[in-house]
Amino acid sequence: MSLTVLMNAGPWLPVPPQGYGGIETVVATLVPELRQLGVRVILATVGASTLEADGYVRPIDEPRFRSVAAPYNQTSGIPHAHMHGVVAALRQDPTIDLVHDHLEVVGPAMLSALGEQAPPALQTLHWDLRKHADFYSTFDGRGRVRFAAVSQSQLDRAPASLRAQTIGVVPLAVPAPPDIVVERGCHALVLARITADKGQDVAARVCRRAGVPLVLAGPVAGIDDPAELNRRLAAGDEVLEQHPDVRYYVDSVAPLIDGEDVRWVGGVAGLEKERWLQSARVLLAPIRWAEPGATGVVEALARGVPVVGTPLGALGSLVEHGVTGYLARGEDDLAVCLQQIGRLDPAACRAAVATWTPKEMATRYVELYDVLLEGAG
Repeated sequence: MSLTVLMNAGPWLPVPPQGYGGIETVVATLVPELRQLGVRVILATVGASTLEADGYVRPIDEPRFRSVAAPYNQTSGIPHAHMHGVVAALRQDPTIDLVHDHLEVVGPAMLSALGEQAPPALQTLHWDLRKHADFYSTFDGRGRVRFAAVSQSQLDRAPASLRAQTIGVVPLAVPAPPDIVVERGCHALVLARITADKGQDVAARVCRRAGVPLVLAGPVAGIDDPAELNRRLAAGDEVLEQHPDVRYYVDSVAPLIDGEDVRWVGGVAGLEKERWLQSARVLLAPIRWAEPGATGVVEALARGVPVVGTPLGALGSLVEHGVTGYLARGEDDLAVCLQQIGRLDPAACRAAVATWTPKEMATRYVELYDVLLEGAG
């Protein structure tokens, strides 16, 4: 295969991420498989990225995830500075056949504005498409910028004009778990950044009601270390205090943490993350939003860990109620489901995601690349 793809991971986190990072984890999973299929990949990312690729574009040195939820007038320059570097690379390298973009709004907007001065682009949609309705409901890629959804439920909620420009659904795949020996524990685990959409406060109340200890693993406003967060809050960091995820943590989650029945262990990565996940009795996902792809759910099922969550977004297609987990809307029902988790077979959880591998995900994207290039002439 003679194909060169610029993979635009954006300016927020390194690839692979050193903890939380859903989009960056997907990119880190996809790129090695594409290269195994003979695709030459140039990775557009931040300077801290370590993923092996055939070339790099690094417009910004340091990850900017801690700024991602700051007011627009404080952050708007970050993705534009990143895309400015991407555009410069496209103009300098005529061997690039297409762009595979993962940077919401700014990516397709700038690539489309370039018209035929830029290669065709495929954007993977990683977010709730109602988030940027003004853009995605009116955007016209004119056949040169097309889209891929990560779940059918995500695409079903998309504006009609965006659905018409979407050329496929490619679910998220995760690598096989590392072969380590971990004893199954008794705790429920929430593996997600701490934000209201992920429902950590709901998880704490549900676990207390069910008598199940809870571990919260994930960053707050990009901060992985609980001690650092507490120190900065005690010092009166006004910018940090205004971050919506920090306000949610302080007001709704921290009062429920007692260090025993409910613990926050901070952001986790590598073997630490693996041990928490493989030792979990259940992954708890009481989400308040329509989760588009749910990488954490796929990771849990691949390790034989059942999932209890709310039937929103992709969870309805990933979790088979009564087989690989339970789905319920109210806190009382979620607590009942937690108490029934022992009825589920870990082997059924692993089997549910065993056939959709990273290689299959990469193969599907190569097919979409062909569709994109053919349609763009």
